[in-house]
Amino acid sequence: MKLTFVLSAGVACVLVACGMPASAASSTKPPKGFERTVVLWPNGAPGAVGRDDADTPKMYLYPAPGAGAHPAVIVLPGGGYRTLSTEKEGGEEARWLNARGVTAFVLQYRLGPKYRFPTPMLDGARAMRYVRSHAAELNVSANKIGLWGFSAGGHLAAYLATMHDGGNATANDPVEKASDRPDFAILSYARLTLDPAIPRKTSLEALIGAHPADGLVEAVSLERHVTKDTSPCFLFSTTEDQTVNSMNSTTFYDALKRAGVPAELHIFEHGRHGSGMAQGVGGPPELAIYPVLIENWMQMHGWMPGNESAKASR
Repeated sequence: MKLTFVLSAGVACVLVACGMPASAASSTKPPKGFERTVVLWPNGAPGAVGRDDADTPKMYLYPAPGAGAHPAVIVLPGGGYRTLSTEKEGGEEARWLNARGVTAFVLQYRLGPKYRFPTPMLDGARAMRYVRSHAAELNVSANKIGLWGFSAGGHLAAYLATMHDGGNATANDPVEKASDRPDFAILSYARLTLDPAIPRKTSLEALIGAHPADGLVEAVSLERHVTKDTSPCFLFSTTEDQTVNSMNSTTFYDALKRAGVPAELHIFEHGRHGSGMAQGVGGPPELAIYPVLIENWMQMHGWMPGNESAKASR
């Protein structure tokens, strides 16, 4: 069942952890090198219980150099829906995308336990709608906007890739008229399912609580919601990952394949959870190829400039 009602900015009530004081969530440190900050709801986000930094979903903008409309990617940092790794799983990727002609945004979404499901999903959907509705002024191609999510951020990216809508044509807010469907999604060591057959250390407690109802577990087990309209996906994980089992990626990939959704999957043998761009000293050398695989996939589909001869031959 597609829970489209939770992604509407007009939702009357957003689930908030009972009794959680406004001071319980700390501010998130911004990534490095961004041009400016875009606040998603300048007059206050729906369901916000305060006006502090943690109550204010925003994006950090990294515009691609050069004239004309560029593809765009919204990067969703991980952190278990409790924190955000905005530099290692945000700023580094945004600068890498810029160097390849892609405008990037790093999303700071609201976190648990102060904010629970569906609040982060509402923030992610708003980010997609914002970029698409402001495509002209941002020099972005409105039909080439993707997501790149890590760990819990990968869960959020996959949620938006599977459950989205075409916008509300009657909305007073022009942002809400735009579709929140990503044109593609990159899912790096993403948590994608609560299938009890897949080993796990945690159960998305910060997002859905320690004792969620069955319907809530169903809502966040994303392989159950894949359809032919799910966004094309690139999935990356490692067998060695002990935090998010790689069967999250293989299970989701199988669902994509059954639905006929374009998808690419890479499972490396070695590599710990949270490898980011996998370019650091001391990591498995075979992982260093992974950004190149993303670059090839994006170019193949026309979501990154370059490799025109390869695209023309398809």
